[in-house]
Amino acid sequence: MAAWDRRFEDLLREYLPFLPEGEPLFPDTGLREAGLDSLGTVELLGALESAYGVRFVDDALSPETFARPDVLWAALERVSRAAH
Repeated sequence: MAAWDRRFEDLLREYLPFLPEGEPLFPDTGLREAGLDSLGTVELLGALESAYGVRFVDDALSPETFARPDVLWAALERVSRAAH
């Protein structure tokens, strides 16, 4: 799996209020523990769809998809490949 791009990390960090600025975002960082709540998840979904020109399909819209950055990036890559 490819490492995520800067745009992804910048967008994601906007929804992680408990992740201190400058602290690394690791592939297995718990997004809930870093402050991603249900409203943030919906807003992040919209931001990712807008930024990458994709639509997440129903099977990608699960709590597991938004649990860790690496899982979310992999889902974004899958929907991006399907869209292009």
